[in-house]
Amino acid sequence: MSFAHVVGGTRYVFDDLRMLLARATPLRSGDQLAGVAAGSMAERVAAQYALADLPLSHFLHEAVVPYETDEVTRLIVDTHDRDAFAPIRHLTVGGFRDFLLSDAADEATLIALRPGLMPEMVAAVAKIMRLQDLVAVAKKCRVVSRFRNTIGLPGRLSIRLQPNDPVDDPRGVAAGTLDGLLLGAGDAVIGINPATDNVENTIRLLDMLAMVIDRYEIPTQSCVLAHVTTSIMAMERGAPLDLVFQSIGGTEAVNSSFGFSLATLKEAHDAALSLKRGTVGDNVMYFETGQGSALSANAHHGVDQQTIETRAYAVARAFPPLLVNTVVGFIGPEYLYDGKQIIRAGLEDHFCGKMLGLPMGVDVCYTNHAEADQDDMDALLTLLGAAGVTYVMGIPGADDVMLAYQSTSFHDGRYVRGVLGLKPAPEFEAWQQRMGIDAASGQGRFPALMAPEKIGLVA
Repeated sequence: MSFAHVVGGTRYVFDDLRMLLARATPLRSGDQLAGVAAGSMAERVAAQYALADLPLSHFLHEAVVPYETDEVTRLIVDTHDRDAFAPIRHLTVGGFRDFLLSDAADEATLIALRPGLMPEMVAAVAKIMRLQDLVAVAKKCRVVSRFRNTIGLPGRLSIRLQPNDPVDDPRGVAAGTLDGLLLGAGDAVIGINPATDNVENTIRLLDMLAMVIDRYEIPTQSCVLAHVTTSIMAMERGAPLDLVFQSIGGTEAVNSSFGFSLATLKEAHDAALSLKRGTVGDNVMYFETGQGSALSANAHHGVDQQTIETRAYAVARAFPPLLVNTVVGFIGPEYLYDGKQIIRAGLEDHFCGKMLGLPMGVDVCYTNHAEADQDDMDALLTLLGAAGVTYVMGIPGADDVMLAYQSTSFHDGRYVRGVLGLKPAPEFEAWQQRMGIDAASGQGRFPALMAPEKIGLVA
């Protein structure tokens, strides 16, 4: 089925749903690289008009990636709840936008709709929304997850403490961990991207983090962001693993390029649940995504990167996660060229993830060869805070010395909590008070953690 709309006397025709979605997407360099972007602003506007007039029910009948050859499409179609979809099945994409911005779309209504929303529907409505629309609707979406603390409650903003080290040196990891804890980071997770992904190194890092968490009874969770198969092997060897991590994408082909399938995720999810390490909940998965990953793996099937990104959220919600993180500017300017594109993509991803019921965080970040700077990140961070983002990153100095990209610092987390009146997870906040930590100043009665060698982290 083709779609058409006239703009300025020119009739633009879009051959199928995949083309319509791609041409309607606000400009980004990744879609230009893939050859799917609109050729002009006029064509983009025509596609957005045609998309706005498209009935939501059309998404039930036309897949952007074939059902027969893609397990992500099969997951999306087979788990769609038509009863939950029924209240909005009469709407067009444009009508859906109007509904979402109305008072009728309150928190309870949006929660009830989630099982009836296909990712492509949510991606479509995001394409015709302004930034303020994305902020306003995401703010109404409440998603709460639990493991050793409660994440996503009203008035709360969690922070992932990311103490990476270029050689996984325990002294570097310890220094970053202690710095972050003293400055109020770590309630989302203490998560290390390992420089070396093997089971021995993963277990060593997990043991170290478990020792700190256990000794000081910190109500948080740890994660070594190793490959899912590495985590499975670590659990088989008795490692103190809290969360299973995996980068995921929106097609079977991109996930295959990452070295896993949905069956692999189920195996890991079941194994982590069996450990029963959570104290207030059992959300044991941590997923990361990012616009452009499918294109970089040549696994996008001609679909625009924002739609493929939103399809990845179907994978995430199949294994109820504690955290999902879009690493928005990490891949580089080939996919999101400048600060304007990064800001737009971050707000789109957050909106789409929240609409689909995910505890959505955003790594507010960029690479040094992108046309972006820290002012752009300040703008995105503030907008996300206003939109009710679940968590953001906390990295020493905002400069990851292992992954070599720019993100947000512990002080950036303090800033956004301060200006918007937000607090950490309640259990973590109570722990800070018990330990006498003043998160505003980084001072308090935490003398042992001021010297890593005193708690056995280094010789």
